[in-house]
Amino acid sequence: MQSDNPFLNDLAKLASGAAGGLNGLRQEIEAGVKAKVESLAAEMDLVSREEFEVVKEMATKARLENEELKQRLSELEAQLKK
Repeated sequence: MQSDNPFLNDLAKLASGAAGGLNGLRQEIEAGVKAKVESLAAEMDLVSREEFEVVKEMATKARLENEELKQRLSELEAQLKK
């Protein structure tokens, strides 16, 4: 529905332009915040999720191996006492 009133037409154009401008501003702000967060993460020397999962798996394997070695050591100590 379009009005024949030039004032209302101009007001509608102004509102449409402002909405487009705000959308562009929002995108710029999001990009700036994302860049700053990535910069801070790099400065803090954070690890990626993939690196974390690899190290977690290594720690789990090492823990299991440690438990196995403790068990073997206990068995060997028991044999020495006999």
